[in-house]
Amino acid sequence: MADKSSVALLRARKLIEETWGEIQPHAALVCGSGWGEILQGLSPVSSISYDKLPSLGTTTIAGHPGKLWLAKPNGIEVIIFQGRRHFYEGEGWEPVIFPALLAYNLGVKNLLLTNAAGGIRKDLKPGDLMVLSDHLNFMGDNPLIGKVPHPSIPRFPDQSEVYSEKLRDQFLEVGKAIGINLKIGCYLAISGPAFETPAEILAFEKLGADAVGMSTIPEAMIGNALGLQVAAVSCISNLAAGRSANPLSHEEVEQTAQNVLPQMTKLFAHLLPAIAE
Repeated sequence: MADKSSVALLRARKLIEETWGEIQPHAALVCGSGWGEILQGLSPVSSISYDKLPSLGTTTIAGHPGKLWLAKPNGIEVIIFQGRRHFYEGEGWEPVIFPALLAYNLGVKNLLLTNAAGGIRKDLKPGDLMVLSDHLNFMGDNPLIGKVPHPSIPRFPDQSEVYSEKLRDQFLEVGKAIGINLKIGCYLAISGPAFETPAEILAFEKLGADAVGMSTIPEAMIGNALGLQVAAVSCISNLAAGRSANPLSHEEVEQTAQNVLPQMTKLFAHLLPAIAE
């Protein structure tokens, strides 16, 4: 591990222990665009601002509060990153992948990621929730380039199953039990911050992408390389470029998530205790 990363993890863990004492979270949840408000349905206890945590820093995107929460749904400890850092913010990979590294450092076994995505597949519509089966990295970079960010990560990590089939099945079982029809699909990420062009969407569709966004893949790659069980869910917040009569906007993304908030909250309120059993 690079000295800087090692020091940052030690400082972050010390602050967490000083704030919450010894915790044993069984899962870490990263809230993407529009997902932050699900926290209220997950028995939040208290928070630490990102700007107090080394490597994370202040978020710069609307809808990402920038707080690390300890929550106890059904009395089970989980940590929730209320908002994520993005590669397009221009601060490199360090703040983007730090949640996965910190989760591993705290003994977390399950890394749960969320995002807002544009629907490419014809049957996907705004408001649908899609569990990721795989991904296509079109971000133009890779968080594993350069020094290996943690000694537990091999130089050449296998990616045959980045997203845990076991966790995906648990999502589907919970969704069915509570009346939420979850979709399954392959997610493609670009670097952003500009939305995609219609021509790019046509190309991505031919490559097998079902939805497109600007996040999630870096954290999933790091989590998988660390041996964590990784799962991810997209809120289909809009139709991708060329599929909608309206120009794409971040406001539409947030509004769709707000409309689906009760379902998103219900899903994780039932899932987090289920995966702890």
